Amino acid sequence: MRPLPAPLVRALSGSLAVLLATAVAVLAAAPPAAAHGTLAMSTPAEGATVAEPLSAVELYFTEKVASNAYFTITAPGGGRVDNGWTYGSPKPLDKPVREYFMVEGKFEPREYATGFPAVVTLAHLPAAGQYSVSYLSVASDGEAVRGTMSFRYSGEATAAPQGWSPPTNQPDPALVTAVEQHGSSGHGSTGAPTAPPVTAPASASATPSAAAGEDEGGSGWIAWSGWAVAIAAAVAGFVGWRRKAAPAGRPSGRARSSAAASRQRGNRPAGKATGASGRSGGPGGKGKRATVPAPRKPGAVVTASAGAVATDEGEPDAAVHEKSDVDSGTPGSGLTNTRLALVAGGLIVALLAGFGLGRLGTGGEPAGTGAPPPSGGPASPGGAVSAGDGHQHPAGTGAHSHPGDGGAGGAQATGTTVSAGGYTLQPERRTQPAGTSADYRFRIVGADRQAATRFAVVHDKPLHMIVVARDLSGYQHLHPTMAPDGTWSVPLKLARAGGYRVYADFSVTAADGTPLPLVLGVDHQVPGAHTPVALPPVAAQATAGQFAVSMEGTPTVGATAPMFFRVSRAGAPGPSQLERYLGAYGHLVVVREGDLGYVHVHPEAELVDGAVKFWLTAPSAGRYRAFFDFQVGGEVYTAEYTMEIP
Repeated sequence: MRPLPAPLVRALSGSLAVLLATAVAVLAAAPPAAAHGTLAMSTPAEGATVAEPLSAVELYFTEKVASNAYFTITAPGGGRVDNGWTYGSPKPLDKPVREYFMVEGKFEPREYATGFPAVVTLAHLPAAGQYSVSYLSVASDGEAVRGTMSFRYSGEATAAPQGWSPPTNQPDPALVTAVEQHGSSGHGSTGAPTAPPVTAPASASATPSAAAGEDEGGSGWIAWSGWAVAIAAAVAGFVGWRRKAAPAGRPSGRARSSAAASRQRGNRPAGKATGASGRSGGPGGKGKRATVPAPRKPGAVVTASAGAVATDEGEPDAAVHEKSDVDSGTPGSGLTNTRLALVAGGLIVALLAGFGLGRLGTGGEPAGTGAPPPSGGPASPGGAVSAGDGHQHPAGTGAHSHPGDGGAGGAQATGTTVSAGGYTLQPERRTQPAGTSADYRFRIVGADRQAATRFAVVHDKPLHMIVVARDLSGYQHLHPTMAPDGTWSVPLKLARAGGYRVYADFSVTAADGTPLPLVLGVDHQVPGAHTPVALPPVAAQATAGQFAVSMEGTPTVGATAPMFFRVSRAGAPGPSQLERYLGAYGHLVVVREGDLGYVHVHPEAELVDGAVKFWLTAPSAGRYRAFFDFQVGGEVYTAEYTMEIP
């Protein structure tokens, strides 16, 4: 078999070395994520349909919730129907749950087979449809437990108790403070990204509270054994492939080939075999051997094979085509195509095997009630909220964290700084005259001071630009275009003098290929006399063109609350036929009065009982302006609301 050219061999050698080092680093450095006190199951179950009236919803956690935990149940019309909560009696879980704890610098699993219920009383069931349950607590280790679940009721409406009124209470301020101090159990974060939580269901035979290091309950040894097998096999394969030394007392294949070439030319072989550089040295390593190039035959293939002879300058003579003992089959042969394929295949198989064993050891397949929670909506019991970069996501998004700037007042509102996550928003100018359209141009600059040019498409666009006046008027949702040099531009017209905030909402593609969601904000000025517009009063109804839009739900500080938007044409019965706009039935932007903290909320993928449903976590008490974008008949409308959160 013809040997591979030496440059290709060296390139493949380097590539396989890099592959091995990368795989070892990934397998050894990726820790299991931590989650504590999570929701393990519920009655009714997540997504279940209930035909008979309920008096309570039972939420089973892996430990007792805090005494000041906060629970709400929201009816299809957006009103609360919860009537307090109490602790219930522990019971076995349908499926054991594994949580991870940091112990002396190592993640160790503990498995739980008992659920500790919080029983949330239902005052009544006012209508058939989807009911949403939200919870907020703090685990025993200080981390937040926050999330949502939903079920559907298909029975007859029930009456409210006499004298009962829907609750309006907000979470205990001490609870909200604890949540802000400790972040959350992977449901949201500020600062650098952290590993998302995985609360994996354990096998049916799992022992509750078994530590990883214990033979009778822990399975961490399987993970480390898998990694060790993968690394050892990969290293062994790589070392075997690199080995080219001949048996003791015999020159290497390269040396023998060089000597043979010299004999063919009537020259004596040098006192030392040629080295890796193609040079040969005499005594003392200083001598050079001049060689006479062999005559090239017409049509001969010129290669720099292992048997090439060094020239006066010490470089291989490309005109000499000598075969190494790879072709002759003598000991000490180099890398053939077959051997290369076997080594590469062995590396891949070893790494995949180790990864698979590691996944077995860490319970890596999230399923059932232990699935990774969504980041802003309920996908399963234990679902939770993520808004670390100003985004809040619907069910099914999957657990992840964002490195947003956090802003003042918590991790949920961003856009208050011009830099975050190593990137900076750099506009070409920060002022323009009133009433005229100007080309607004900017770049997103990384830590290397170069403009970013790789962006992930989110909701049909690589970047969304939001503009709001400091008095929360003049809302615009724009979509700039990017030039090859990373400069974004879009026509911008601002009718009134005063200050504005420009937000760039995007996901830049990092060097490792992963998307990095960010929201950056910068001030923009329109010179002239400015008279602030008073914030409109709080109202649940708004008009957008010919449409009446109602907002239902109770925004809550620190806890996730469902918000519904229903669109109907004035004078026409029933809801209007909404169309998808930017990949969704609606978009909700919420801006806080004062620091202009920004929250962009993504909706459920489908309409819920004819409404667009969002899961909103209010970052703090205060006044907000909410902007709901929707599309009917190919035209986009915006309904605006003032929200005041005590």
